[in-house]
Amino acid sequence: MDLNKIPKFTIHNAKDFLTTLPMTVNPEYLKDVDTNFHFEIDGDGGGQFSVIVKDNKMNVYEHFEGEPNCKVTAKEKNFIALLRGELNPMMAVFTGKLKISNTAEILKYAKLFGII
Repeated sequence: MDLNKIPKFTIHNAKDFLTTLPMTVNPEYLKDVDTNFHFEIDGDGGGQFSVIVKDNKMNVYEHFEGEPNCKVTAKEKNFIALLRGELNPMMAVFTGKLKISNTAEILKYAKLFGII
């Protein structure tokens, strides 16, 4: 399979991606999950967001809510490029384009965000 022929999905900005997550995530991925992610995205379509999964539900807040298990910080253009598969996650972390406070937590729940 030629991975370059797989179409990239359209993401217009970080806010749209994060606020629509509860409508797009596979409910199976929410079972027995209890986590809180904070996203600090710098740019016009960014902001501060909390993605909280508890009791088989995902809620997204357009502010920081509660204590995070993991905080992700990035410029919006880098965050979008990462989601589209145009930016290698490891290189983004190593070059400082993406900061992750708890790598184990984001790897554990990467499927919630559609990155695996």
